[in-house]
Amino acid sequence: MVANVVALSESKREIQNLNQVLSTQKQAFRENPMPSLNERLANLKRLKAMVLKYENEICDAINADFSSRSKDETLIAEIMSVVSGINYCMKNLKQWMKPEKRHVNLLFQPASAKVVYQPKGVVGIVVPWNYPVFLSLGPLCFALAAGNRAMVKMSEYTPRTSALLDKIIGETFDKSLVSVITGEADVAQEFTKKPFDHILFTGSTLVGSHVMRAAAENLTPVTLELGGKSPAIIAPDAPMHDAVDRVCFGKSFNAGQTCVAPDYVLCPTDKLDEFVDYYKETFARLYPSIKDNHDYTAIVDDRQYQRLRTWIEDARSKGAQIIEINPANEDLSSGTRKLPLHIVLNPTPDMTVMQEEIFGPILPVITYNSMNEAINFINDRPRPLALYYFGYNVEEQEHVLAKTHAGGVCLNDAIMHVALDDLPFGGIGPSGMGAYHGHEGFLTFSHAKSVLSKPRLNSGKLAYAPYGKMIHKMIYKFFIR
Repeated sequence: MVANVVALSESKREIQNLNQVLSTQKQAFRENPMPSLNERLANLKRLKAMVLKYENEICDAINADFSSRSKDETLIAEIMSVVSGINYCMKNLKQWMKPEKRHVNLLFQPASAKVVYQPKGVVGIVVPWNYPVFLSLGPLCFALAAGNRAMVKMSEYTPRTSALLDKIIGETFDKSLVSVITGEADVAQEFTKKPFDHILFTGSTLVGSHVMRAAAENLTPVTLELGGKSPAIIAPDAPMHDAVDRVCFGKSFNAGQTCVAPDYVLCPTDKLDEFVDYYKETFARLYPSIKDNHDYTAIVDDRQYQRLRTWIEDARSKGAQIIEINPANEDLSSGTRKLPLHIVLNPTPDMTVMQEEIFGPILPVITYNSMNEAINFINDRPRPLALYYFGYNVEEQEHVLAKTHAGGVCLNDAIMHVALDDLPFGGIGPSGMGAYHGHEGFLTFSHAKSVLSKPRLNSGKLAYAPYGKMIHKMIYKFFIR
C-alpha cells in the first residue's frame, strides 16, 4: 500500500515536471525559432563530449540494468553508434541547412522558389529499454541538428541508465533545450498526450498504435520505429557457413533483444540439417560458455525471461522440436537470466513464436522448396522491419528486393544496415512509419517550408478576372496540353 502511494506521488511529480519543462521549451523555441549553424554545432559537440566523458559510467549502468550486458556490445551498439552519428551530422549539417533552390516554370515567371528547412519546435522522444543510450541520444542528435528542443522519456525498465542520463544531460544542457523525463508507464502515457511538435517512438507495434492515437488528439506528427518478425532467407546456393555466421551474430547480439534481429529463418528443405549443424558449431565458437561469459548478454528482467521460457514451452507442447545450444552444458536454471539460443524446428502458425516478435534468443526455422514459396510466406505476414537474404545470385537478390516489402534489407549480412550513417532507418506499416538516421534524420525533425518570391513586376495579374479574355485563351492553349 505504501509503495503504491509513493509510486503515485512520484508519478504526479514527474508529470508536473513534464508539463513545466514542455511549457519552458515551447517558450524558449518561440524566442529562438531558427538556431544558427554555430549554435547547432555547439550543441552537438557538447553531446559528443558528454558521451565520451561518461563512456564507462554508461557501460556500467547498462550492465547493471541487464544484470549482465556485454561491455563490447554497449561500446559497439551504443557508444560508437552515437558518436559516429554525431560526427556524421556535424560533417554534413552546413549542407543540409542550405535552402534548396527549386524550378519555377514559365507560367509563374518572373519569380524564384526555394525550400527552407525549419526546426519543428519541441520534439518528444520515447525510448525503449533494449538500447537505452543509442535510442535516446541517437534521435536527440538529429533533433538538435535540425534546430529543435527535445524532451526524452526514458524507459522504466532501465532505471540506472535512465537516472544516469537524467544526471549527465542535466549537467550538459539547460532544461529549456534538452530534458530527460523518467517515471513509470503512466508518465509515458501522459508524455505522448502532450502537444509536441513531433514525437519519435521506438517500441512494440501494439504500444505504437496507442502512441499514434494519443498524438492524433493534438495532430502531432509521429515517427514510429516498431518491431515485427524480420525474416532471414537462405538461398539454395548460398554457402551455409557464410549465412550461419552472420545470422548467428545478428541473433546473438544483445541476446536477440534487438528490433532488427533475425526473427525466423527460411531454409531450403534439403539444407536444414546442414544449417543446424553449422549453427551449433558457430554459436559454440562465439560463446563457448554462457553462465559466466561476459560476452553473452542476459535477458533484461524476470518478466521478459519468463515470457521467453513460456514461449519455448508453448512451442514444445504444440509439437516443435527444440534444440537448445548450451555448449558447456551449464546449469542455467537459477541465479542467472542468461538464456541459451533455442532453435525451433517444425514450427506451426498456432505457436506464439510464429505470431509475436520474439525479442530474445529463440530462432524458428521454416523450410521451403522454392524461392517463390519463401517470398509468399513473408508476404502473407505483416511487413517486417528488416529482411535478410543470403546468397550471391544478383538476379535472385533483385527478385527478392522487388517482390517483398521491409523497412530495410541486408544482402548477405544481418542487423548491420542500422549502423550505416548514410542509410535511413525505419519501418513500413506494422513495423513503423517514417525514418531517421542519415540525411533523413535531419529531414524528419525539420519542416520543409516552401517559399515563392515574386519581384515588383507581377505577370500573374494577366490571369486575373474578369475571365474570358484573349490572354486566358492563350494561357489555356499553351499550358493545358
